[in-house]
Amino acid sequence: MKRLLPVVLACLCSIPAAVAQSAATFTNPLLSVGPDPWVTSRDGFYYYMNSTGSNLTIWKTRDITDLRNAEKTVVWTPPSTGPYSKELWAPELHWLDGKWYLYFAADAGENEGHRVWVLENASPDPTKGEWTMKGKLDDGSDKWAIDPSVFTSGGKNYVIWAGWPGDTNGVQNIYIARLKNPWTIEGKRVRLSTPEYPWEKVGDLDPQNRIVPVPHVDVNEGPEILEHANRIFLVYSASGCWTNYYELGMLSAEQSSDLLDARSWKKSPDPVFRQSPEAHAFGTGHNAFFQSPDGKEDWIIYHANPEADEGCDGKRSPRAQPVHWNADGTPDFGKPVPLGQAIPKPSGTKE
Repeated sequence: MKRLLPVVLACLCSIPAAVAQSAATFTNPLLSVGPDPWVTSRDGFYYYMNSTGSNLTIWKTRDITDLRNAEKTVVWTPPSTGPYSKELWAPELHWLDGKWYLYFAADAGENEGHRVWVLENASPDPTKGEWTMKGKLDDGSDKWAIDPSVFTSGGKNYVIWAGWPGDTNGVQNIYIARLKNPWTIEGKRVRLSTPEYPWEKVGDLDPQNRIVPVPHVDVNEGPEILEHANRIFLVYSASGCWTNYYELGMLSAEQSSDLLDARSWKKSPDPVFRQSPEAHAFGTGHNAFFQSPDGKEDWIIYHANPEADEGCDGKRSPRAQPVHWNADGTPDFGKPVPLGQAIPKPSGTKE
């Protein structure tokens, strides 16, 4: 199970008072609420999205750290009934083949029906123009699927997502497939990761607040791609989002390898980013990556709860911080920066 339907209300939780801040710095969180954050950029603008549950909304800004003042547009509202009418999760916006595509998961009101759907828009500005439903992104198995993300490597387009191996809940895997075009999968899905380490298997459900009729779920979900020095890193969220131990794991592969061969990918045995009580960051997961305006820095954006045991509801807020690189070429995500602590804005951000 991915998460409870987000309740997009103003977060009334206790957050440390922000320190004095200059125009060259910012503080987390970027918004009071924003589960499953996603960022992309084009033509000098950043486009941000997160799960709202009920529609697809895009924030447009030149300064990704100033989301609170960004232009905000609801670009698509689902029909009242049908297979993609309810529980819209983890939307992602991608520019492919000269058009914008929106990928998201939705169902008709029952979690078992979650599938991935694709919208298309030919406008150069994704907050304008018309979004057209292209259909379900299906690998032929028609299994439960959420958290789609798309990337290009070696001139080929790929899609990665989280899905069930069968027709019942209990375990979520990470899959990959080639794209024939932005809305059509070519070939069968390939499993890249399944929960295997103890830190990937924290998933007992609260008996007072059950979200699926099973007592435990092992979770790998939210796959995202980061590239550096001829290597590809697939960073994913592990364990249940309803726990404090929702954290990030990582697979790595050489860009020149066969990305559809699971043997090309190596899993890190330990989480690469996790909760920090002193930073008021619990359930640190479902991340995305973006670059600074001048292209010199890599950044991570993720969501977290400000206090323990707040689950998958409406208190998850988006936070951003820079990614550093180790001598061996692997990313160093560090620890969550405490709420209210001043962080230099991404390099090249104009005041």
